[in-house]
Parts: sequence; structure tokens; C-alpha cells
Amino acid sequence: MRVALFGGTFDPVHRGHLAVARTAADAFGLSLVYFAPADIPPHKQKRKLTDFQHRYAMLALATAEDKRFVPSLLDSYTGQPNYSIDSVRRQKKTLNKSDKLYFLIGIDAFKDISTWRMPEELLAECDFIIANRPGHSMADVVRSLPKDLRPSETYLRNMKKAQRNGSLVIPGATLHLLTDVHERVSSTQIRAAAAKSAKQLARYVPQLVAEYIRKEGLYRPGARTTEATPAPKVLSFHGDPSGAVKR
Repeated sequence: MRVALFGGTFDPVHRGHLAVARTAADAFGLSLVYFAPADIPPHKQKRKLTDFQHRYAMLALATAEDKRFVPSLLDSYTGQPNYSIDSVRRQKKTLNKSDKLYFLIGIDAFKDISTWRMPEELLAECDFIIANRPGHSMADVVRSLPKDLRPSETYLRNMKKAQRNGSLVIPGATLHLLTDVHERVSSTQIRAAAAKSAKQLARYVPQLVAEYIRKEGLYRPGARTTEATPAPKVLSFHGDPSGAVKR
């Protein structure tokens, strides 16, 4: 079975996230895509986030229609930042030896991979599926790798200049560039629509998520947010280390 771990803040989950997951699932024959919202994202600890419970609830609503999509509590409250290396290793413990794990990530986030915790070890744990956007190529992906994994400039110059997709296997990393993802949604658009109507919101998020946002009064001026700092949360998981919702 092929499985992908898709992490992030998902504040909120939107049609762009779902389009990335759907395209990846179709392209790589993924049986499951685990959406794991981070309770304390390491690179955004000073940013105000919507409460974890709301972000998780919206994910549960957004993923309900595709059986391949699973909302996960893998990165719910631990009291520590949710480092991807730890998340991947916890997820792998839930899989069979014959299963293959992919890490699904957008190219903008991947460009910072060298600053992540134990990046070389993370890249060695599983294949990476990197959702591309116009103006980027595999050469940009390679240049973002940690220095010790990065091929020489000669290698980069020899890469096809027009390469926008495909896969690359180098010592220490296997990278797949995912193209043909057309949904582009920004948090600015969502916040502007949140002040209008659920119909406007549904242009950017699934209908059930739009209704939830309106009901809870999220993403409006003065809406409640929390600092991404350790604090007890109601949601937790026991038994199944993946924290996956059973359907």
C-alpha cells in the first residue's frame, strides 16, 4: 500500500490543499493521504493560529467525501514543536513493512528544507512528493537540498533547462515533482470572503468548511486565535499512533 503524509497548519484547509492531495493520489496510486495539522509548527511558533480543535474539525469536514483522505491527530498536542522527522517516524510505525510512505509538501515549503530539524535524516526516511507551481523546476528543488546532499553545479547545469516535472533519485533523497495542480488559494482571499457569506467562502474552501467558518465566526477581524505555544488541548489520541479517524 502507498501512503502519503501531508502536514501543515491547515489554517484553514482549502481547495488548494485538496487539489494537491487529489493530484498526488492519482499520480502515485496512493491508497491513503493522511492530513496531519500541526499543533505547534516549528517555523511558525510566533504566529497566531486558529485553535487546533477548529483546524482539525475543518479537516474532518473537508476530507469526508474522498475515502483516500484521512484526518489525523498525529501532530496533536505533545507539548513540543511538531518536527517532521518525528512525525514521519511515528507514522512509519503504524505501517506494514511492505507499505511505502511519501511526504507531500509544496515547493515553497520545500525550499526551506535545509533549515528543518535533521533534514538529511528526514529526506532519507521516505520519498518526497513536491507540489510545483509555475516558474519552478527540479533544479530549484535540488538547490534547496542540504549542502551535503546537493549535487554539483555541473550536475545542475546538465539538467534539462525545461524540466518541470519528473523524479530524481540521488544518494540520500528521492524526489518527485508534482505538476498539474491548478487550484491556487491564499489566506488573504479566505479572510476577505469570511466577512461576506458562506457562498463566497465556498469558492476557496469546501461548502461544509465554509459553513463551519461562518458558524464559528472564524477568520474575521477580532476572531479568536492562539499563539502556537505549548498548551493543553482537548483532542488527543490513544491506541492508534497515527491518530487517524476511523470510518
